[in-house]
Amino acid sequence: MSKAEIALMNNMRKSGISTSQVYALLASQSGGFDKLNYGPRDMYNQIAKAMREIPEDVGRALNYLEGMAANDKSLYYKEFRATVGRLLNLFWCDGLYREDYKLFGDVVAFDATYNKNKYRCPFVVFTGVNHHNQTIVFAACIVTDETDETYIWVLQQFLEAMDGRVPSSVITDGARAMKNAIEKVFPGTHHRLCAWHLLRNATTNMCSPRFTSKFRDCMLGDYEIPVFRNKWHILVEEFGVEEKEWLNEIYEKRRSWATCYIRGKFFAGFRTTSRCEGLHSLIGKYTKPHYDLSEFIEHFQRMLGHMRFREFYAEYESARGVPVMQTCIEPLEMCAADTYTREVFFLFRPILVRSGAMRVVDYQTRDNSIIYYVCRYAKPTKVWEVEWVDNGNAITCSCMRMESFGIPCEHIISVLVRRDVREIPKCLVLHRWTKKAKESMSESSSFTSELQVSNRLCILNECARMMSEVACATTERFHEARDLMLDLYSSYKALDEGNTPSKPRLGGGTNPKGHSGRKKPQRCSNCKKPGHNKTSCSKRNENAFSTQGSSTRQTDVSRQK
Repeated sequence: MSKAEIALMNNMRKSGISTSQVYALLASQSGGFDKLNYGPRDMYNQIAKAMREIPEDVGRALNYLEGMAANDKSLYYKEFRATVGRLLNLFWCDGLYREDYKLFGDVVAFDATYNKNKYRCPFVVFTGVNHHNQTIVFAACIVTDETDETYIWVLQQFLEAMDGRVPSSVITDGARAMKNAIEKVFPGTHHRLCAWHLLRNATTNMCSPRFTSKFRDCMLGDYEIPVFRNKWHILVEEFGVEEKEWLNEIYEKRRSWATCYIRGKFFAGFRTTSRCEGLHSLIGKYTKPHYDLSEFIEHFQRMLGHMRFREFYAEYESARGVPVMQTCIEPLEMCAADTYTREVFFLFRPILVRSGAMRVVDYQTRDNSIIYYVCRYAKPTKVWEVEWVDNGNAITCSCMRMESFGIPCEHIISVLVRRDVREIPKCLVLHRWTKKAKESMSESSSFTSELQVSNRLCILNECARMMSEVACATTERFHEARDLMLDLYSSYKALDEGNTPSKPRLGGGTNPKGHSGRKKPQRCSNCKKPGHNKTSCSKRNENAFSTQGSSTRQTDVSRQK
């Protein structure tokens, strides 16, 4: 194989293309399998030869991480070996997601997946939610077992990588080793158990779909604590499962899964580890069970690149245009569209719609606050209390949806409508859900700067494409768009070079820099006088004769030489 073919093969394998597919593609490009002077076995031998240069798989993996660290000064990785030198755990996170953790690390999902590499080692992933309500990865770790000591080491590395910042809330699938590690390393963090795993375990242990349905109602229902306790006792008595060991253990953990106990604790919409399950499925698309350690890490990082591209696109979608207003509370809806990212706005708009069914039935004035009593239309038995404090500088609701998710509830919206408030108060806007959530990222870090530049480049490229589609329709539009773009380019270029740019002309057609708006008078190419051209010039014959003579003399002189 030539060096070019080897390089092409390596690049395609890095993109997840199998060796047999690479061979078929090279044969197709060459005009057939008979045109290649090597076979599939030669390709496998070449791959094996390259791997023998660094014989140890762990060495290749560490070399890959060191190469990443050369380009990303904020990348963090740590290995843990046994006394005999065998690698037990490998933890890593890149600089971009360390920066993301500073903004969105208030909630972390902590989960393990299996059978993703040839060693069958558990793969632990720390995930969160960004301002586009997308799943993001904070860190990853390959471990050889799932003991308390292993998870304690993993959480300690996570804490060190994130500069000691502890998340306010953590959600797990309920594994005992994870729970013990969280209590030791993150003692003040709210721990929530995954609702999906609880329902699955209820189905397995109780063997009754009716029980699972009622258990789900107890778990997710928006009840007060006394109501929850009453419903639980009714459930247990109805099915006669007072002595069921699994059920008693679950009830002891109720503060980690019942909505009435979790209410008011921020989880950013996390109720299950389904985001982690979706991530595990995505990992399976980019990795193969036969991958060794170095291959797995390389293709996992490739998957992270795909996730970042999705974030770039969501950033672009939030920056372009304005959604069509669909509610009768248009001022608040428009304010939300301008404030929140597109995905979060789509989560907030149904709340605006539901607020139309809410009624403020009474209010009570206190020292520096007003208590509004809100109920649903035609259902006066359930009443929520909305407290308006210090002329709107603080607004709370008894449902605590704002504290739990970071978006105002329909009860608060109904009070805003009653008071004719036309903008969402600042106390009700959680910065992590806004379009400006990432503006606070430090420009000094190279990876952050490159991310923002790439993001802006994607947006400007798409804007230029949209402009090109409509501007090329007519000659007038084409010239106007071209001149505007050239004017802006010249202005920015002058600023970069330290010159004082002229103010861009933004009205009507303009001319590129260096061209005046006034058209130059036409001049004759013979006599150089204005008002006529070479064809109508009176000295045309005279000039032609003199030119011919001059040319003849020049030719003769050159021949003599």
